Amino acid sequence: MGGRVGPFELLIVLAVILLFFGANKLPGLARSLGRSLGEFKKGRAEGENGTPKQPEADVKAAKDAEKPQEVPQKGRDWEDKPKV
Repeated sequence: MGGRVGPFELLIVLAVILLFFGANKLPGLARSLGRSLGEFKKGRAEGENGTPKQPEADVKAAKDAEKPQEVPQKGRDWEDKPKV
């Protein structure tokens, strides 16, 4: 009980996962596991650097948000309407 997982134990765990989820679900499960590991690594890198990395789409959206937008002027059409 040293806490190390050998190749035989790993094969047993993979066989149980195959029986539990089925062969059709394994590619999607592996894909989601890979994505979550990538997000974890990205978050860890952000924590080490102290600055979050933003995708280019987020940077462009932030720049667009900083631009002043034209505000429509309110007219006085509310005064022209008869009161009911």
